[in-house]
Amino acid sequence: MGDRRSQPLLRAAIGGLLAGFAPAAAGPWLMLPALALLWSVVDRQRLAAGWGLIAVLISHRWLLALHPLTWMGVPAPLSLPIAIAIWLFCGVCAALLLCCWSFLAKRLLRWRPIRLNHGGAFWCVSVLACLWGLVEVWLSAGPLFWIGVGGSAMPADPALAGLAGWIGAGGLAAVQLILGWGLWAAVTGRRFLPWAGVTVTSLVLLHGLGAASLLSMRESSDSLALAAWQSAIPTREKFNPERQRRLPALIRDALLQAEAMDAEALVVPEGTLPSQGGLDMPAHGIPLLGGGFRWVRGEQRSSLLLRASTGGGDAVLLDKHRLVPLGEALPTLPLGMFSGLSAVGGLHPGLPSRFFDGFDPPGGAAICYEISDGSALAAATASGARWLLAIANLDPYPILLQDQFLALAQLRAIETGRDLLSVANTGPTAMIRGDSRVELLLAPELGGVARAEVQLRSEQTFYVRWREGPLLAALLIALIGWSRPFLSYGTNSSAAEGGAGKYPTGGDG
Repeated sequence: MGDRRSQPLLRAAIGGLLAGFAPAAAGPWLMLPALALLWSVVDRQRLAAGWGLIAVLISHRWLLALHPLTWMGVPAPLSLPIAIAIWLFCGVCAALLLCCWSFLAKRLLRWRPIRLNHGGAFWCVSVLACLWGLVEVWLSAGPLFWIGVGGSAMPADPALAGLAGWIGAGGLAAVQLILGWGLWAAVTGRRFLPWAGVTVTSLVLLHGLGAASLLSMRESSDSLALAAWQSAIPTREKFNPERQRRLPALIRDALLQAEAMDAEALVVPEGTLPSQGGLDMPAHGIPLLGGGFRWVRGEQRSSLLLRASTGGGDAVLLDKHRLVPLGEALPTLPLGMFSGLSAVGGLHPGLPSRFFDGFDPPGGAAICYEISDGSALAAATASGARWLLAIANLDPYPILLQDQFLALAQLRAIETGRDLLSVANTGPTAMIRGDSRVELLLAPELGGVARAEVQLRSEQTFYVRWREGPLLAALLIALIGWSRPFLSYGTNSSAAEGGAGKYPTGGDG
């Protein structure tokens, strides 16, 4: 008896473990069993919250690499507790979200009593899956760096991720949740073979559609030659006076290398360019495109800047919009009591748009973990972006974060049908094609300059045109399907004089 009572707890724990290791690793091949185990405890809020807590603590374990924070002025005894507190905070946020989702699932099942592993539960499951997908899209534009179910599909399963060109990451999350439910229903339902057949057939068809979408992308005859500089300057040493003194010479050397490669511009990582000048561009050389800091009416911003070889001021292409809480976006405190967990101090956000046209050809850009916001880059593509750029500063985090970043970049390329150039201080510096193929330009942690040929495109994917519209439509259809028995019952009751009986529980719908 005791063993049976512990089984739901064990299922939730194992499911959270599988979900935590899925991103940038086995993808849906771990995520689908993880979701199946989540469905098994969907109406138990504490267990669902535990699933979310474990999943995020494992997938975001790279946050512990924040320690040591002494280089930012944090006392040594507080460094590790602060890093652990940030890591736990992300896990608790996920637990609260899963608790709310489970609460809704419990109410839907109570309002329309039905066994969740029964065919009649499809509409209820679809409502919950579509809501999950929409919330993931909403979270991707928020202050925290979320790697959701939708973002876990790459790089392990490009065929399934190919659907993102139609339904985006939110739709991918909804599809995987429904497939996870089908897997759980096949194992626990009374009719294994029909359930298993439907689930396997759906998997095959979805993979076929996704693969066909990727294969349909054609090579472009129009291209842009760019050079990428991976500076390999550790963040903890970035603002060292000696490093700052040597930086202009390093940039000029990278510019000369890029010019020798016949590149049209050199791209440098996030936060590279000094805000107070100090960089003499080589005469008649190529322009410099990349991250730097600037001041606007006393507010410091992290920006994508264009610096021409002819001198003059920087052209501002866009400012970073999503800022890291406590690291970049700081609470307002008197007398400078808190300078934040960043050497640059407090930053202010720019406009939400990720589209820039101050550099020809126009493009869309993500600065650091803005790469997780697929909807913003899709909007930039709809505005006329012909290519995408991601600049980042991912040190001191481990290779795990680089892998997750690269997987998200692949998903953004699929959603928009655009080539995406990623340039980061220690990696990943890579060329991601619109069909998700990755060409690693430089090995992680090593400095150097590499040339990339970016294909330029103008056609728009279905997701770029409609974004979350199809997912919202699917949610509406699922709500109608779920509520249909109530509507039928109300019509029958009004037709009959006095209307006898209660709503029949456990029906198929």
